[in-house]
Amino acid sequence: MSKKSLNRFVCTAVIFAVVGVAAVAAVYVGFFGKALDNEVTVRIGTKTTYDEIVAQIRPSLRTPIHRLAFDLYAKRLNLEKRYETGNFSFGGDVGVIRIVRNIVLGEQIPVKLVVSTARTLPHLAKKLAKQIDADTTALLAAMRDDKLRKEFGFDKDSTIAMFIPNTYQVYWDITPEELLRRMHKEYKRFWNSERTAKLERCGMSKYEVMTMASIVYEETKAREEMATVAGVYVNRLRKNMRLQADPTVKYAMGDFALRRILRKHLKYESPFNTYLNAGLPPAPICIPSIAAIDAVLNFEEHEYIYFCARPEFDGRHNFARTLDEHNANARKYAEALNKRGVK
Repeated sequence: MSKKSLNRFVCTAVIFAVVGVAAVAAVYVGFFGKALDNEVTVRIGTKTTYDEIVAQIRPSLRTPIHRLAFDLYAKRLNLEKRYETGNFSFGGDVGVIRIVRNIVLGEQIPVKLVVSTARTLPHLAKKLAKQIDADTTALLAAMRDDKLRKEFGFDKDSTIAMFIPNTYQVYWDITPEELLRRMHKEYKRFWNSERTAKLERCGMSKYEVMTMASIVYEETKAREEMATVAGVYVNRLRKNMRLQADPTVKYAMGDFALRRILRKHLKYESPFNTYLNAGLPPAPICIPSIAAIDAVLNFEEHEYIYFCARPEFDGRHNFARTLDEHNANARKYAEALNKRGVK
């Protein structure tokens, strides 16, 4: 071999070696290197297609090499047929291999489920469906399932009392039945020995406390006067007086936007109308806040049997011991409503 040929051979070998090293480096970076610039959340539901999964991941991959590596490794693990449902989160430092493996193995992370106040089961189901994979129809069907209700000790009107407002960690693909079992578990945890011990003072069951708390919550959002409002209702029950709670009229009529309760509204026929029916309504009129529940359990001992919203419209109330005092307060509030043109 001539010196010229030898030089050409050496140069070619060097070039192939460099290209080979570069190829190996590219493959390593593609499969193991940082694949994302930012954190990416991938949600895979029971109806999510493989193409939809890819559409959530591929555009976020940093380079064509990462996208090629994803395609190759997804095919290698048969991701198209092996993916699990769930909520997957990937930080910017992960590689393609971890992304694909996590989805195949179902290594998801929980989401924060906020159970907030709701007036009806359909309202609650709609709010929950926005936070997990289950849809409103499936959630509502589970809430109304007679078998589950019987298992949890609730009937068709009372299921809403099982939900305690709070933030819970659940998996995004939790089924409606699993969610209800979790809520029942949280309900039992909420009613600990300390709260249960206070039921005797109230003279009410857990369910009755939840029902009264729902009225208290609808009456006032001022936490500092919730126990006072609860005390009014306890006094009325003790005197065999009707509760005459305006929020129960709104609930009975299904008109939650009603701004002013008139005499004609008080005559609306419904077991929930506490102007027409004695005692508590048959079910809670909303999911009450924990503060409202504890306010009922710790109701204030006083002699008030009436209260009326203040004419200052500050969300608070004037309390009265006699009907004359109450009527005076009610006139002031009615005048304030008239001035504002509230009908």
